[in-house]
Amino acid sequence: MPPYHYQLFVIGGGSGGVRAARIAASLGARVAIAESFRYGGTCVIRGCVPKKLLVYAAHFAEDFADAQGFGWTVPPAEFSWPQLIEAKNREIARLSSLYEKNLQGARVEVMHGAARLVDAHTVAVNGQHITAEHILVATGGTPFVPQIPGVEHAITSNEVFDLPQLPRRVLMVGGGYIAVEFAGIFHGLGAQVTLCYRGEQVLRGFDDDVRAHLHDAMVTKGISVRLHEDVTQIEKRSDGSLAVTLAGTPGAPLVVDAVLYATGRVPNTQGLGLEEVGVALDGAGAIPVDAFGQTCVASIHAVGDVTDRIALTPVAIREGAALAHTLFGPARTPADLTTVPSAVFSQPPIGTVGLTEAQALEQTGSIDIYSARFRSMRHTLSGRDERTLVKLIVDTASQRVLGAHMVGADAPEIIQGLAIAIRMGATKADFDATVALHPTAAEEFVTLRDKVTRTRAC
Repeated sequence: MPPYHYQLFVIGGGSGGVRAARIAASLGARVAIAESFRYGGTCVIRGCVPKKLLVYAAHFAEDFADAQGFGWTVPPAEFSWPQLIEAKNREIARLSSLYEKNLQGARVEVMHGAARLVDAHTVAVNGQHITAEHILVATGGTPFVPQIPGVEHAITSNEVFDLPQLPRRVLMVGGGYIAVEFAGIFHGLGAQVTLCYRGEQVLRGFDDDVRAHLHDAMVTKGISVRLHEDVTQIEKRSDGSLAVTLAGTPGAPLVVDAVLYATGRVPNTQGLGLEEVGVALDGAGAIPVDAFGQTCVASIHAVGDVTDRIALTPVAIREGAALAHTLFGPARTPADLTTVPSAVFSQPPIGTVGLTEAQALEQTGSIDIYSARFRSMRHTLSGRDERTLVKLIVDTASQRVLGAHMVGADAPEIIQGLAIAIRMGATKADFDATVALHPTAAEEFVTLRDKVTRTRAC
């Protein structure tokens, strides 16, 4: 074997790359990792973690209002955006530092700098050429922003966590999970929020009932949702506000203080030298990989959002662990992504696992649908007109539960448990035989009785 500097060199210090590095080192491999920004990646620095902290902050306005129905007299509350951002920054700095310390504790060589592929076994970092038996690309993704006049005045999820002040009027552009999450965050913190999306309904790819339920809940809360519309121009006015022209909307432009683009993400593959060393990219710029994370170049691997697989942090972590075991463990280990739960931290939040109604009908031909909409016990006293949706999708022939979906308080927490049942092949009879935990919203999943059977048209 050639005398490589390392057995594994990881490009990217996010969740997937860090997990691969630590496990590979624990299996006895010589490992190094390089990160050009801050360790922790999108999730820790400007994704899941800071977003969830802002979601918590945004919930307090409704909590204060709801408390009155339970006998509390709550004085007018004041919110400080700079104070929230300062607290968020402290926590993110702590987590980023912890990522580095954990790598060092695992005896991984930690580097700061942008890495670029030189050949199938060599990377260049800070002017130095480093060789490795295996190279892992785990550089994640970055927000996609369409090129329109004035788009330089807009922000993305990269910048939103560092705004100096809370904007009074916000336009969210996009209809995916990031868009609806930040719409809820800014609305909860007191901003006037408009969401525009060129599609027919928010959250494309989710179950249709889930999409409609969240849309209605957002509108009820006071968020303006404008479908079949898109931004064609942004103009900065003398007072610092932004005049936004929307396609198909006659009259004066929409005037806001911030435009946040959440129109999808693209893989971070530019400038890495991938194509020069023979690594193929797909039409979206992602790296195609096999079940074991290997690219078309045998010594180069990829995990996480930079690949053509599922762009979720837990998926990247699972892929990173599987790759480390494949390369340095006793057996090749594919990442099992057959049952991946997901959450949208909108207001109200969403939890989902398994197939949507449309997917299940297409795959099986006949399904039984069980669903319920109800007012939670909390809101019988709070007076809030907010409904919870629960839905199970069952294969008619086998009675196996194929999908579970929920919109309502604690939905992500509840769905995590159901993901285990669905992965194990639980049937509707298994759900029915489970004693309910009362009084909870979760008990609805084991007490659903009324069904609608749908059969795919020939």
